[in-house]
Amino acid sequence: MLTDVKTETPPSTRYGWYVVFILVVAYTLSYIDRQILTLLVQPIKASLKISDVQVSLLQGLAFAIFYTFLGIPIARLADRHKRTAIISVGILVWSVMTAACGLARNFGQLFTARVGVGVGEAALGPAAYSMIADYFPARKLAKALSVYTGAIYFGAGIAMLAGGALIGMVPATTLPGIGTMEPWQLVFVAVGVPGVLVALLTASLREPRRTGVIAGDAFPSISEVARYVGERRGCYAFLILGFSASSLMWNGVTGWIPTHFIRTFGWTPAQVGLRYGMVLFFCGSAGIYGGGVLSGWLRERGRIDSNLQLGMISAALAIPTGVLAPLMPTAGLSLFVYALFVLAGSMPYGGAAAALQEITPNRMRAQVTAIYFFGLNLAGIGIGPTVVALFTDKVFHDELMLRYSLAVTVMIGAPLCLLLLGLARKPYRKAFARFNG
Repeated sequence: MLTDVKTETPPSTRYGWYVVFILVVAYTLSYIDRQILTLLVQPIKASLKISDVQVSLLQGLAFAIFYTFLGIPIARLADRHKRTAIISVGILVWSVMTAACGLARNFGQLFTARVGVGVGEAALGPAAYSMIADYFPARKLAKALSVYTGAIYFGAGIAMLAGGALIGMVPATTLPGIGTMEPWQLVFVAVGVPGVLVALLTASLREPRRTGVIAGDAFPSISEVARYVGERRGCYAFLILGFSASSLMWNGVTGWIPTHFIRTFGWTPAQVGLRYGMVLFFCGSAGIYGGGVLSGWLRERGRIDSNLQLGMISAALAIPTGVLAPLMPTAGLSLFVYALFVLAGSMPYGGAAAALQEITPNRMRAQVTAIYFFGLNLAGIGIGPTVVALFTDKVFHDELMLRYSLAVTVMIGAPLCLLLLGLARKPYRKAFARFNG
């Protein structure tokens, strides 16, 4: 029978920060490979002759199908076996499949390759979160996970910057045995190849000693994990659903922001890549690191639910910025308000991950994290971009009305996040006190 446990003092964090750095590199690469498609919407649509809804399926459903559903079985492996090896294999798979996207000649082939990217990336998150939690004490965990999660914005920013530059510089090329490859196809190949080296680097990391392992029952069964979570269902359910609503808003909107500037203001992919890429890189990074600092500041003042409060602050700030940004009359104003939206929207995710780790026994961390990712990514990656596309294609019936689809998506997601995280606060405080008492 599983019971609550206190976590042992983790090992020295010096090597832990090195591990975080390598995992940041891996996570950055994953986001480059995942997000590069958002900059290539217009050339892919023209080349493959597909609709906004089909593009949204490539952005979301294709990636999310196995990314979400494989997360839990891979997490069980991570809770039992060598996490560095699991991550290394995952990096190799998603890198090869990203390059394969560049060989696609029709919607079906590109959809299949995107599924493969999701399969590989499913290996990273749960194992990485579990490893980091074994290297850092509770008071430093939110900061460490914020640094790791900040790779989202490194990766997305680099994807915009590098993708915009590449697609503007690389001409169509004819390769022996392959045929003519358009610039967007060559971009996929270029961003996929470096993953092989990162996979080797990750494999060289030392596996950390597991802290907080339950005596006498080193590896819990699925039913025991379900029982543990079920006994705290109010806490876990509202927490995961709240951040999933935030993810729906965030991923839905950011997946279409580059296209908004191209359609609404006539920017080229290279212009979007440089300008919006800088916003993601700097404002996103500042937001998530600032969120980690703010969460720690609140915790030091006795707010044990500081990570949930951070999510609510983020959602509240996202409402005015996310609604107004696409409706601005000029491109400069739109980009400025979107910078504020990115800053606010990036704040809570390091804290969200830490909140889960703080109430979950070690041997369940990867599995519970996988459940969290299941909700987060099914809503955000799987559904978010399609919500925006459905408004554009089925409600407004005009791709130039994309700006209104973006505003409506924020109006749905942010208030829902506020409501659900508000409901999570009381049961979370109870679960935290029980686990750490």
